[in-house]
Amino acid sequence: MAKLTKTTLFKALDPQPETAMDKTTRVVREIIDEEAQQRQVKIARLRTARLEREANTPTDAPPAKKKKDVSKAVTRG
Repeated sequence: MAKLTKTTLFKALDPQPETAMDKTTRVVREIIDEEAQQRQVKIARLRTARLEREANTPTDAPPAKKKKDVSKAVTRG
């Protein structure tokens, strides 16, 4: 029987080459992550612009004009 040592008991696994599906998955994940990051940057920029615009607009808006309730009598006859 062979003597059990660290080298004989635990065999080092050779790294398997990346398959086509693994490569596609990796590339797609990179693209999705990049798009998500760009979307977050855009959302932050738009939010900042909206808050800045809201801060610069006057809060005292003129009251809306009331519509006159005009009822016209319909004559039938």
